[in-house]
Amino acid sequence: MQRIKLLEDIRKKIKAEKINAFLIPSNDPHQSEYVASCWKSIDWISGFTGSAANIVITQDHAGLWTDSRYFIQAEDELAGGSVQLHKLLVPHTAEHIEWLIKKLNNGDTIGLEGDLYSRAKIKTMQALFNEAGINVKICNNFLDSVWFDRPPLPQSQIFSLDVKFTGLSRKAKIDNICDKLSEGENAHFFISSLDDIAWIFNLRGSDVDYNPVFLAYALISREKTSLFLDKSKLKAGLEAELKTDNIEIQAYESIDSAIKNLSKKVAFDPNTTSIKHFNLINQGLANEITSYSSQMKGVKNATEISNTRKAMINDGVALTSLYMWLEENHKNGVAVSEVDVAKKLAGFRAEQEYYFGESFGAIVGFKGNGAIVHYHPEPKTCAQIDGEGMLLLDSGGQYYTGTTDITRTTYFGNPTSEHKVAYTAVLKGNIAIDQLRFPKGTKGYQVEVLARQFLWNQGLNYGHGTGHGVGYFLNVHEGPQSISSVAGGKSSTALKVGMITSNEPGFYKTNEFGIRIENLILVVNDRKTPSGEFLKFETLTLFPIATNLIDFGTLSKTDVEWINAYHKKVNNTLAPHLNDSQKQWMANMCKPV
Repeated sequence: MQRIKLLEDIRKKIKAEKINAFLIPSNDPHQSEYVASCWKSIDWISGFTGSAANIVITQDHAGLWTDSRYFIQAEDELAGGSVQLHKLLVPHTAEHIEWLIKKLNNGDTIGLEGDLYSRAKIKTMQALFNEAGINVKICNNFLDSVWFDRPPLPQSQIFSLDVKFTGLSRKAKIDNICDKLSEGENAHFFISSLDDIAWIFNLRGSDVDYNPVFLAYALISREKTSLFLDKSKLKAGLEAELKTDNIEIQAYESIDSAIKNLSKKVAFDPNTTSIKHFNLINQGLANEITSYSSQMKGVKNATEISNTRKAMINDGVALTSLYMWLEENHKNGVAVSEVDVAKKLAGFRAEQEYYFGESFGAIVGFKGNGAIVHYHPEPKTCAQIDGEGMLLLDSGGQYYTGTTDITRTTYFGNPTSEHKVAYTAVLKGNIAIDQLRFPKGTKGYQVEVLARQFLWNQGLNYGHGTGHGVGYFLNVHEGPQSISSVAGGKSSTALKVGMITSNEPGFYKTNEFGIRIENLILVVNDRKTPSGEFLKFETLTLFPIATNLIDFGTLSKTDVEWINAYHKKVNNTLAPHLNDSQKQWMANMCKPV
């Protein structure tokens, strides 16, 4: 009833604003994928808790568009409500815009919040709407007038990250950005993306669940650097520490007036800068660029890579404890819930050095729940892991030494031929990506088909990308690169030495089981040939892959060699950090096939 009343209030507001439809995305003013509670407007209106969706509200329809990762979840969360699910045919496309163009008439107007849409997205949308004769109206603070119980801005403490973790001081990073400014006519660099700001200034916070970021904006120039945030959130002594690096603190809310008063050219990334802030920059001074800091952050330095290797060891030890606990309970006929597994794993990770928290809510899916790509178990509805069945466990940790993300699929009992065929096709795709040698300049979309080929041969597929960039003690989903079939956006970024990306093909049979095998891989140098410089991947993740699900008859000699080499590396690296019983378990899991 409450959400029905909300839609009524929004429709009254739509009528008062003299618009015909209102659009609501799932991001925040910083164009983040994961957002603080005060910007979870999709959840507030519809009950959908996924991280990627768009809502369109007209006088006679309320629709939510999301991709296949969330179809099952959305059907469940929207059931019985007034918001209708629209399933995207192609992930990451603007099918809600196509729907609106068919729905509205020439001369109609759509409204949207200016701070929730990037400059780049608005340019694309306006081109489509203009062609159809539809107007776009920026309605700042539209939701504030109807969202009376809106949560306040988060107030988590902001702390400094030592250079032994970051490898570069904040001053060095700012100097590198200023060097970029000096190369052109730009006087200022405006940054609104939270992970970029955290990385540049070697600061971390907890304003967004699982992502160690904090709400802030930044302006960098050769003369001074300004950081816009709530200074009451700074850990004691931190403001003085920042001042020694010529960084002044200004109020979070004062960013609007600051950029409005700039009188020299401003470099900004149109993909992360809101249309509201773009419109505040004086005409003729705005210069669209690919973010300096995003490119720098995406290529990990030697310290970040070395520390990430340590985080992988910590993660491997925690996962060893978890899977041994799981196996012992199952052997003794003790049922444990999916929630129990998630909590137990978080506890084992918390025992590790430099642990900060989870990098996302663990996906623990037994049997049919494993087919829900972004499934999150809840105490009242989760499954009990008992008896025979497939378990998909996707989890990750945030350490001061790096960010982890790993998926393993296991089977309790005797897997069927169907299970083995699908699992082996997923595994072969993972191996194909890992073994690839590729020329410098290769992009993610050019290699993605390698992960799918063995599934396609079986008439199988999966609806998500194969790999996303991963931050360093930052967002588990990070640009500028990705591995997906979309020949644009992040997947059109060249893979560079130092980038860390996930490698996670999968397969999901609705209501029955899910399979995913995910490792994090690092781009490294391979060799130079007469054709040019070649690169390759190195697998960073350290944990055995289930072998009782493999259809060995379909493995190549190279596949077998890869599995044995990987397991030898896992065992040799983790063994010195395990107790005697764990060493025995690990040696058995990693024995040659």
